[in-house]
Amino acid sequence: MRRVIAIEFLSVDGVMQGLGSPDEDREGGFEHGGWGAPYADAIHASSGSDGLGGTTAYLFGRKTYEKMAAYWPSVSDDDPIAAHLNATEKHVVTGTLTEFGWRNTQPLAGDLVDGVRALKQAGDGDIAILGSGVLVRALLRQDLVDGLRLFVHPLIIGSGKRLFGELESPRPLRLTGFDTTPLGSLVLAYDLERGTGT
Repeated sequence: MRRVIAIEFLSVDGVMQGLGSPDEDREGGFEHGGWGAPYADAIHASSGSDGLGGTTAYLFGRKTYEKMAAYWPSVSDDDPIAAHLNATEKHVVTGTLTEFGWRNTQPLAGDLVDGVRALKQAGDGDIAILGSGVLVRALLRQDLVDGLRLFVHPLIIGSGKRLFGELESPRPLRLTGFDTTPLGSLVLAYDLERGTGT
């Protein structure tokens, strides 16, 4: 059975909005886009960046998928991240998209909960979620996230969309790995502990 792993890049105060470029996501008047770019090269040198081998599928929310699909298909497979993203199966949670230009992409079948449970049953390895904050929060509420890989950059932004929202009850975590980068980012791996499997 596969595990759902949310991979997120955050500021110390939990902001995930507009990580990569100034115009990536200005929703809500966010003016700090591209804040994560200075830390990107150092992340690749950390042990936390080598988890692609265990990933057998990707799951995206629609907005994140559209941003990723506008960039990664045009990147040469000489880039190991591009090669893996382009070759690996991708599933999109969407009620509006019907055509997918990025190869190996299809919509998530059924409703969110049933669709993710079916994906988890279909093989081994990890189903990685990149970004997709709305999706991650929804899956956390349904107890369908098995692990978190958090890249926490040494910056307090003070505004913007945060990864974690309200939950009905606390979610205990078990630390399974950690690292730091030369620029002071933390790389944290957690498993979510639960009483019963999903």
